[in-house]
Amino acid sequence: MIGRRSLTAALPLEIPMSAFRWLPMVALIAFPTLAPAQRTSIRELDAYVSRAVRDWNVSGIAIAVVKDDSVVFAKGYGVRELGKPDAVDIGTRFAIGSTTKAMTALALGMLVDDGKVRWDAPVTTYLPTLQLADPYVTRELTVRDLLTHRAGLGNADMLWAGGDFTMPEITRRIATLPPAYSFRAGFIYQNIMYSLAGDVVAAASGMTWDDFLRTRIFLPLGMRETETRLAHVADGTNVATPHDVIDGTMRVVRNRPVDPVAPAGSVWSSVRDIAKWMRFLLDSGRVDGRRLLSAATFRELLTPQVVAPSTTYPTMTIVRPHFFTYGLGWFLHDYAGQAVAMHTGSIDGMSAIIGLLPDRNVGVVVLANSDHTEIRHALMYEVFDRFSGNPPRDWSALLLRHYSELREQAAAAQQRQEQQRTTGTTPSLPLDRYTGTYTHPTFGNVVMTLRADTLRLQLGEAQRASLTHWHYDTFRARWEEAGANPSLVIFAPDGMGSVATVRVRGVTFTRVPEPRPAQNR
Repeated sequence: MIGRRSLTAALPLEIPMSAFRWLPMVALIAFPTLAPAQRTSIRELDAYVSRAVRDWNVSGIAIAVVKDDSVVFAKGYGVRELGKPDAVDIGTRFAIGSTTKAMTALALGMLVDDGKVRWDAPVTTYLPTLQLADPYVTRELTVRDLLTHRAGLGNADMLWAGGDFTMPEITRRIATLPPAYSFRAGFIYQNIMYSLAGDVVAAASGMTWDDFLRTRIFLPLGMRETETRLAHVADGTNVATPHDVIDGTMRVVRNRPVDPVAPAGSVWSSVRDIAKWMRFLLDSGRVDGRRLLSAATFRELLTPQVVAPSTTYPTMTIVRPHFFTYGLGWFLHDYAGQAVAMHTGSIDGMSAIIGLLPDRNVGVVVLANSDHTEIRHALMYEVFDRFSGNPPRDWSALLLRHYSELREQAAAAQQRQEQQRTTGTTPSLPLDRYTGTYTHPTFGNVVMTLRADTLRLQLGEAQRASLTHWHYDTFRARWEEAGANPSLVIFAPDGMGSVATVRVRGVTFTRVPEPRPAQNR
């Protein structure tokens, strides 16, 4: 099958020491820190991953495992881009998505140690012009709140996903975003707050978020293959291309820049470099015996801050943790009596996971160039079992079946929606009456046009769709974005022969009145 080639040189004993600089390699046949059963398990892991890559139909992945200060397994599988021969290896760079958040949180921790930031200081201490819709929240919002998804705001990813607004403009627009729940009374995953956290890093340190990460984290750790932005790797070598399943076929999709909210998820890296990051984390913020972060501040990063819904990850239905929380840039839960710190990253066509068992000094990273492929969770828990002496479970088979069932449920829900459609209806107005500009104070404009008797929708600069009549004044949008599911667009006539509002992707946009023609006097 295309893209299922395993690259040749990647087993740990084949990787030269110099490839990891200060990260010591131990030969596959002589791990003094590993029990005999774990040594055997590591040898078997390669075959297991190879089989999982085939079963999950991913284009390419790379994985690295750290145990007791050593990389005990690292390998790439598949290809960087379907249809091309270049194989994934341990130096292939992928978008690591929201695993970037842990780096942003750690950067703030460094500034806490420097005495330049306090976790519970108001954000306005560092960003005095910040305004949210609620003056109370503006005054009380702390640096800790930025990192814990509890600020009371809804998801609001529409603000940055289209690439329409710069971060300063996004910051201005969140003042118009109404609360989704009471301040600190819930949990909704929020990328924009992490972007503000990056602004705090810049304001307190006097250098950009990008420069701070390079200078204070990447350089000391020897992470030479890690960059903060897509633009920094776009023309480079050994870079993975994103893929997604479109109409049943795995295809290349465009890279989505995350620059407007970079501190939330824009970093690109390799498993070779992330192994260095994990070794640093498992050593509680030390490199070569030197602390880059105080022990107390490091503990704070991995201390539960807010209860998170376990439904965040469908995998938790199988894991069944007793607790599921969020720290500072990390999801924290228990598995088989062990504390777990983990986070995923998902950008269009790219998937990542980093998981740590701190008490066993075990870390695993999986990077893939396929969209939302949950082989990442399967391999993480498989590694955890192999290093914890847990009874064997075929996590790949378990989760492949689980996510197949979820896809079947989604298809059934789509079928139910089809059955609820009222056939034989027509729009209440001629199609040209639906055209025009509709606006929202936070999310900007939706423009409706008519082309060859088909309504066309444009949301911002990049999000476009063609509309087909569904029933009454509801239309179905087929988005041009790769991987975007069709959605319903609902018009509300104003009773005067025109349209008052349109609801797109859960947001209601109000029609902008057309200027009246000038009259001669």
